[in-house]
Amino acid sequence: MKNRIKSIMFSLLFPLNVFSQGIVINHNSTNMAQIPETAIVKAKQDLHIAYGHTSHGSQLTEGMTGLVAFMNVKGYPENLCAWNNGGTDGALDLHDYAMDGDVGYYPDWVNNTRSYLGTPNPATGRGSGSHSDVNVIIWSWCGQVSSKYAAGTLQSEYINPMVQLENDYPGVKFIYMTGHLDHWNDANNKAANRAIRDFCIANNKILYDFADIESYDPDGNFYQYAGDDCSYYSVNGTQLGNWAVNWQNTHSVNVDWYDCGSAHSEPLNANRKAYAAWWLWATLAGWQPNTTIIDESKALGFEVFPNPSVGIFNVRINQKLTGGITFAIFNIAGVRLNVVTKNEQKEFEINLTGQPKGIYFLKISGKGAHFTERLVVH
Repeated sequence: MKNRIKSIMFSLLFPLNVFSQGIVINHNSTNMAQIPETAIVKAKQDLHIAYGHTSHGSQLTEGMTGLVAFMNVKGYPENLCAWNNGGTDGALDLHDYAMDGDVGYYPDWVNNTRSYLGTPNPATGRGSGSHSDVNVIIWSWCGQVSSKYAAGTLQSEYINPMVQLENDYPGVKFIYMTGHLDHWNDANNKAANRAIRDFCIANNKILYDFADIESYDPDGNFYQYAGDDCSYYSVNGTQLGNWAVNWQNTHSVNVDWYDCGSAHSEPLNANRKAYAAWWLWATLAGWQPNTTIIDESKALGFEVFPNPSVGIFNVRINQKLTGGITFAIFNIAGVRLNVVTKNEQKEFEINLTGQPKGIYFLKISGKGAHFTERLVVH
């Protein structure tokens, strides 16, 4: 029972989050083995994708290119993950560099999107030009997300135009994206990416969380102070290592990871960006990852209410646990906000009223019991 509870806890902590029509793709969306082959085939049949990016964004497509041979070696059907512009020979139809620049160049990225799609066609909800089949638009950032947040233009030059495009082309799925990590502008970078996450979660958008993916190694270790090249640092700025290089050096190439291009970074980073991309494509094509949650809280004697809440959550303990109970609270990015320990109290309060609206996770530990509860602040 204890092992079962622990496995449930890990599946609950920071899962792929699907909220109504919203999708969040993050570091937990990087296990290719979990994506059924049928879902990959369905994505290739249904999706017509246009991708706009500069150098950092190429990590995604360079990773996807290297993934083709890697999957072949793994024994999957030949060229299962192939892609090209046009979808010839049964490949995924993905037009790389479809639109010039990246999403940091406003208003160019908006104008280039409209020019690429053409005049909105009310009958299809897509464009009416030569790319009328395109039903997915994805843009990446380069280094501008931090500066836009600092200048106060993230809303007006990114979020608002994305919403307007969604309204004008309702037949096209627009993918929001966080920017790459920027250790040298850490505070603004974290705040900008958090603002994008919070908006997407609150409004049921589709998010490819670029920054979150490069904050974790494949073993799930979180690097709070990391850079886009996968180097990680202490709180005072001392470089401690490079998680991707460390992992590559202790694992076998073409077995655990594959070599590929990865601008400004390491191959492993692009590997994980490619896995997450295919998780996204499969989900957009209708695959529903198994996110069924078994409610162990009542069996363990815990209740959390009300949930959702404006920020005040009551925790009730219906059984006695020796050694005290520890409560750790994390935000959607996996950053621990605070830890509160209460010893043998039957009911008490968790207060998140000072935090932005969104999803949080309450990890509860006591002797012989561990589980995680998702908290929704609205």
